[in-house]
Amino acid sequence: MFRFLIAATAIALSAGPALANGHGGGDPAPPKPEATTAPAKVVLTKQGPTLVDLKGMTLYTYERDTTGKTSNCNESWVPLSATVDAKAIGDFTVISRNDGSKMWAYRYRPLYTSPADKAPGDANGNATTLQWRVARPEN
Repeated sequence: MFRFLIAATAIALSAGPALANGHGGGDPAPPKPEATTAPAKVVLTKQGPTLVDLKGMTLYTYERDTTGKTSNCNESWVPLSATVDAKAIGDFTVISRNDGSKMWAYRYRPLYTSPADKAPGDANGNATTLQWRVARPEN
């Protein structure tokens, strides 16, 4: 009986930390890193890899956006907007617009959606003028 009591005590003492908060006791688990998500993704189309926003709308670049720091399009094309506190992630950077708002750029090329595209997968903006190009991951 005495051996049983010693064995039970040893088991209880060794299992105690493992049961405390589910991670072995001691210092608390480190906080998880903040999840960051790219503002766009690559899809494979008949024309090759294409950047689309998170809703699946085709993204475009504007030939007159040359500095990588600002957007030169203030017309009907819709910028891929970023929050004021957005931070660069991978090849995606945040740039300023003339009105002070922020937008996403891919490899320092501002990204826009076309008003001519009505559904995910449409690429009608490429045909409107030669100054607009479908954004591709190799650009």
